[in-house]
Amino acid sequence: AQAAFVPGSAGTMNHDTEVDMKEVELNEVETEKQPMNAASGAAVAVVMAGGAEKNGLVKIKVADDEAEAAKFTGLSKEELLKVAGSPGWVRTRWALLVLFWLGWLGMLAGAVVIIVQAPRCRQLPTQRWWHKGALYRIGDLQAFQPGEAGNLAGLTEHLDYLSTLKVKGIVLGPVHNNQKDDLAGTNLQEIDPTFGSKEDFESLLHSAKKKSIQVILDLTPNYRGQNSWFLPTEVGTVATKMKDALRFWLQAGVDGFQVRDVENLTDASSFLAEWQNITQGFSEDRLLIAGTDSSDLQQILKLLDSTRDLLLTSPYLSSPGSTKEHTKLLVTQYLNATGNHWCSWSLSQVGLLTSFVPASLLRLYQLLFFTLPGTPIFSYGDEIGLEAAAVPGQPTEAPVMLWDESSLPNTSGSVSTNMTVKGQDGNPGSLLSLFRRLSDLRGKERSLLHGDFHALSSGPGLFSYVRQWDQNERFLVLLNFGDLRVPAKLGTASLPDSASLPATAELLLSTEPGRKEGVFLELQQLNLEPSEGLLFRFPYVA
Repeated sequence: AQAAFVPGSAGTMNHDTEVDMKEVELNEVETEKQPMNAASGAAVAVVMAGGAEKNGLVKIKVADDEAEAAKFTGLSKEELLKVAGSPGWVRTRWALLVLFWLGWLGMLAGAVVIIVQAPRCRQLPTQRWWHKGALYRIGDLQAFQPGEAGNLAGLTEHLDYLSTLKVKGIVLGPVHNNQKDDLAGTNLQEIDPTFGSKEDFESLLHSAKKKSIQVILDLTPNYRGQNSWFLPTEVGTVATKMKDALRFWLQAGVDGFQVRDVENLTDASSFLAEWQNITQGFSEDRLLIAGTDSSDLQQILKLLDSTRDLLLTSPYLSSPGSTKEHTKLLVTQYLNATGNHWCSWSLSQVGLLTSFVPASLLRLYQLLFFTLPGTPIFSYGDEIGLEAAAVPGQPTEAPVMLWDESSLPNTSGSVSTNMTVKGQDGNPGSLLSLFRRLSDLRGKERSLLHGDFHALSSGPGLFSYVRQWDQNERFLVLLNFGDLRVPAKLGTASLPDSASLPATAELLLSTEPGRKEGVFLELQQLNLEPSEGLLFRFPYVA
């Protein structure tokens, strides 16, 4: 730092310079590292004692007009009130208030208009668990699980597999103690020791409920005998045993019952109505299934009219003499005749699909059953195309379930890998994979769960229909039961406006592996291959 001197002062600052000077002591900080700013026009003088280069005192002169900072005090309360009360501000406030309320009322009116004009949501129907998916029949435990595992405990170990099928319930047995054609030796409340104990049955019930799988118990009394209902003269005793057994197993926790061959039961309609009252009197969530070998529609309707919520299995769709091209007529006739009664779909009361349809149509029937309004009912093995004649010497009604190649140790090499559960499990193009896809879709989509059914006119040999529910996605099903490639030729003249078809729709799945799925196709330019089924999806349009 340099010392500043004023001439004639002999090293001292003059009197004018010292006026209004403020002293600031720098605590030994280098000047280049501690800059000082002064107001514009202020004189700065640094005095160094003895001319030595060290920190000293700095005196700054500040102008008089900058000594005090200007202060803004704002308007007083009285001044603010005076300004706010002026005519201009009063008009502005009233204009803003009117605009606010007009805007609010406009939004309210708009909301009311939207609500009034919006389409009403359709009230959902009451649905029980059997309305929501397929049922899976296991009539013969020993055939379902070959070897020593053919019992209730072995079935419990297969519940994980049944969960992958997304079935809602299993129809089990009969498993009660039945002496062939001996009513006195038949106990409907006792588990046959061949299949396990009552504790094994309770364990099965408990494990199944944890996986949301309901258990329906077959109580056909004389299932090992010539007549499923013993002699006509014994009908009174049979009826009493049945009522006691129903109450016993309901208390044990079963979710429903099946009885077969009801055409052999004297006054079947009366007995079914009585047993239905016991079953649903315990809980409306309990189910009764009746099976018949009659394919006559009038007899079927007579059985259905006697009870509500009864599911009926029969060979109606596979009646002798009917051709596969007549499936459309049979289905629509059945739906029209049953009216609001919830339907079930199967080809028989006990048999496999392969016993009634060729292998080429198995995929088609899976697609049909899973997309019709009602509950699809399958027998074990239908998901893999199990054939009764696949293994020589096996019974027609109860062929051995092909889990893997080791299912039949005495027939080495006779079972192909693609015929087994293991062989189809990881193959996305297998029948098992198609079953799982359809079962999963059936349980998720409202239009397939309880939607309206509208049949379409279409080409020869084709069966096509639309499933829709309210404002949910719609589904179009096309099935070619013929042996030729045919154009769809979809006719929509009979459809209501709410079921109109779009020009294009998304192909959700095909029963044939050659089709590319997930693409949009023009519906009026479709051609279906022999035995091909297509499932399309398209959105609701207001």
